[in-house]
Amino acid sequence: MVTIKDIARESGYSVSTVSRVLNHRRDVSPAAKKKIEEVVAQYNFVPNNNAKHLKQSISKTIAILVKGTSNMLFADIVEEMQRMIEKTEYTAVIVYLDELDNEVQQAIQICWERKPLGLLFLGGNPDYFKEEFNKITIPSVLVTNQGAQLGFENLASVATDDIAAAECAIDYLIENGHQEIGIVGGDIDKSHTSAQRYEGCIRSFKKHHLTYDPASSYGRARFSFEDSYRAMGELLKKNQKLTAVFAMSDVMAIGAIRALKDHGCDVPKDISVIGFDGITLADYYNPKLATIKQQYKLLAKRSMEILMYQIEFKRAAVHEVIPFELVAGESVGRL
Repeated sequence: MVTIKDIARESGYSVSTVSRVLNHRRDVSPAAKKKIEEVVAQYNFVPNNNAKHLKQSISKTIAILVKGTSNMLFADIVEEMQRMIEKTEYTAVIVYLDELDNEVQQAIQICWERKPLGLLFLGGNPDYFKEEFNKITIPSVLVTNQGAQLGFENLASVATDDIAAAECAIDYLIENGHQEIGIVGGDIDKSHTSAQRYEGCIRSFKKHHLTYDPASSYGRARFSFEDSYRAMGELLKKNQKLTAVFAMSDVMAIGAIRALKDHGCDVPKDISVIGFDGITLADYYNPKLATIKQQYKLLAKRSMEILMYQIEFKRAAVHEVIPFELVAGESVGRL
């Protein structure tokens, strides 16, 4: 089989000159171009473009790992990120994980298979990062969870302060006269987000000198309509004194409200409900949902900007906390 080295030897020119002719470069003399093309034609030489193709096929990919398939906040953030990525030369690969999956193990596999230039983690468990993130060397951003305490030079973070935000939600219920408050949330032993928001709740109870019994007032659920509906029904059976409920996501809040209505309770006349996230649906639900609103557009924008700075300019990882907003809505009443 004739190789580019054979063409170079037969034509009397260097391999680099032959390569420039084969790639239709203009920085070759007419004489050299003519001679090399004659030899190419004589041997019916067809360049092997595998190496060239391989180089071109290494796409500028950003992988987005999304924990939870029912998280509407993450859906809004991903949509914003996609809009931003479409304006660049990068492409996005979106991977959806179960809310209890190990996102770092998944990321390691993606890095091996896809060779992305950067990673965006929507949701994450710090324990998984502590265990294995040192195997990941590319720029990464933890979105909606704080990562400064993890200490990785290539891991930035952009998040809302979940503890302060959940504390604000319980404060709001207490300020409206509620003391028998239930919580619908995730598994605090496995979900970092749930643990952070639960801590915020406990801070508020202690601040207002209220006792809280999780055995009778905590309904554990996945972050979905269906499971929060179930958890709310079980919570009503355990504690009939409840006058208010904090749900750790708007999706959970909507599932809880449906359960309350199906059990004959009026919201907010009988039981008040406040959610967390500030998804678009919260504005159009009936009653309009009281919630802690995260600024999803700003979360997406800053996460993308920070990742781009890391990839293109080798900037150091930074950690930002985005302000939240209490939205009064219509689902919380005063006692």
